[in-house]
Amino acid sequence: MCLAVPVRVEALVDEDQALVELGGVKKHISIALLEDVQVGDYVILHVGYALSKLSEEEAQKTLELFSQMHQI
Repeated sequence: MCLAVPVRVEALVDEDQALVELGGVKKHISIALLEDVQVGDYVILHVGYALSKLSEEEAQKTLELFSQMHQI
């Protein structure tokens, strides 16, 4: 099974890497597959690569569902 999760871009490291945060964990990821990623954007992360951008609203909905699953 593959899992991709929304993460918020905290900082741009260079043109191909960003620092993201998910649940208090910060990690460097590749943003080489996307254009025009900015600090504050939400991206879908899969195995270290940002695959697409998404709205904050959609990201929050998905993160809330993950949170609910964790509580089960």
